[in-house]
Amino acid sequence: MEGRHKLHSGLRLWEFPDQYVIEPTDGSSASCLDISRLDGSMKLIDQVAECNSLRVPKIRSIFGVVGMLKLLAGSYLVVVTESESVGSFLGHPIFKINSLKFLPCDHSLENSHEEQKKMETDFSRLLSVTERTTGLYFSYEINLTLTAQRLHDLGDESKLLPLWRQAEPRFLWNNYMLEVLIDNKLDQFLLPVIQARFHSFQTAIGRDVVDITLIARRCSRRNGTRMWRRGADPDGYVANFVETEQIVRMNGYTSSFVQVRGSMPFMWEQIVDLTYKPKFEIVQPEEAARIAERHFLDLRKKYGSILAVDLVNKHGGEGRLSERFAGAMQHINGDDVRYLHFDFHHICGHIHFERLAILYEQMEDFLQKNGYFLLNEKGEKMKEQLGIVRTNCIDCLDRTNVTQSMIGRKMLELQLKRIGVFGAEEAISSHQNFDECYKILWANHGDDISIQYSGTPALKGDFVRYGQRTVQGVLQDGWNALARYYLNNFADGTKQDAIDLVQGHYIVAVSRDMAPVPRKGGLEAVANFPVALTVILISFWFATMSVKQVGSSYKHLFFSFVWAGISVAVAALVRANGRIFCNRPRLRKPRS
Repeated sequence: MEGRHKLHSGLRLWEFPDQYVIEPTDGSSASCLDISRLDGSMKLIDQVAECNSLRVPKIRSIFGVVGMLKLLAGSYLVVVTESESVGSFLGHPIFKINSLKFLPCDHSLENSHEEQKKMETDFSRLLSVTERTTGLYFSYEINLTLTAQRLHDLGDESKLLPLWRQAEPRFLWNNYMLEVLIDNKLDQFLLPVIQARFHSFQTAIGRDVVDITLIARRCSRRNGTRMWRRGADPDGYVANFVETEQIVRMNGYTSSFVQVRGSMPFMWEQIVDLTYKPKFEIVQPEEAARIAERHFLDLRKKYGSILAVDLVNKHGGEGRLSERFAGAMQHINGDDVRYLHFDFHHICGHIHFERLAILYEQMEDFLQKNGYFLLNEKGEKMKEQLGIVRTNCIDCLDRTNVTQSMIGRKMLELQLKRIGVFGAEEAISSHQNFDECYKILWANHGDDISIQYSGTPALKGDFVRYGQRTVQGVLQDGWNALARYYLNNFADGTKQDAIDLVQGHYIVAVSRDMAPVPRKGGLEAVANFPVALTVILISFWFATMSVKQVGSSYKHLFFSFVWAGISVAVAALVRANGRIFCNRPRLRKPRS
């Protein structure tokens, strides 16, 4: 990359009372970046100002500038304060962000009225939630938002552009927060960040050393949490859309295979109401075909041919969604797009995942026809991937990960046979160490994608990790299911607000529309799930004790009914008015 666009790989942050100064420490002798703590304005300066007893700075190393976020009374500078090297992508180092920090430039808040100060405090709490975001990665040298095939196909002029200009916007996690730095033409400070999963391992097959990498890229267009982001928006962007690329490198060869997952591409939702599995609701069903068509048009432009594999149940609430999906696909199916339904639970149950071989038989022709990307020792393209498999279940987590790991395994075996590492009948399972490492690779991959969307590791992960279902795995699934229930109802609303705020889905403005929902008086002021559960349990205990004493006094019979009535009443209140107890998103002003 041309020197004037090269990212600074070493930075020092000087925190003065009235300004932040970011000084390059990578030996580039470039200008420093000055940010006013009064209003967030930026400019380049030649050197850090001299310190004195009245301006004693706090000094620390940082690893990148993620962006700037403007709220009501000021702006927040976002920097990477801790990172670690986790491997390489096509020979270039990749780093994982371990700690983010939002640094306030809000001295003007002192002159704001009380309502603004209170709202700013509420928003700053959301920034604290964002600082705990998992799965953020960056590289100083290579564009992580593009697959190996797209990177290879970049023109010479594009390769000279700064990394943020090369980036695929939908996978750029900090796309919105970079806007201020872009406007100020600060290319060398603009650090592209993706929300992803990255893992790799090396293993020996005979005398050959094989390097396997698995990288996931999460789309930020409809990013969110499990119950709060379902289906598609009117533009066809879907929830939990993740691109997974599997790369194998050995003996100078590089080969990659890409597949994607994403929610069913029409508008549907599940309103959190404290039930374990809220009812599925299809929104604007008459728009389903148009939205699905727009979604697949976008996929075709980016990936070529599409095989849409739908893993949801054929009956019940899931069946209604699957029927709508299949109906929408009737208008889209053709030479470039094919829809395939596979009732995962009906065919595989909870333990017979080997029956996925039935599914593979139905997609084998598509996979062999559309292939994978392959470069020889000279970097010449020998083969390109012409299409992808798009997999979905309801959450696009558990069933999807089991299925994608099966597809990835089959394709990796084809790649290794093509390179000449495997014989015609050889398989990954023929090599114990390779097999175990590969299972762990995909199990960790599924867990991380699941944690980002649902807050817990993936269910059915024991099959991916060990090749079979285990008692411990079934028990762990039960625990994770309960944890998801709690998080969906009592934590994810705030997390969703934080995501929408930092990714520009909601623009902060001083208006009635942006005012946080006022806190209710009476019961709503104190009601929450732990309180409600405690009241129910205590009432149930007193009712049980009273029933035991009924034989000695009618008074105890009366109190048995009283306590039982309180238990039922509170439980009914929780069920009917889940909005009182649920942690719902509160931001309501959409970005125009």
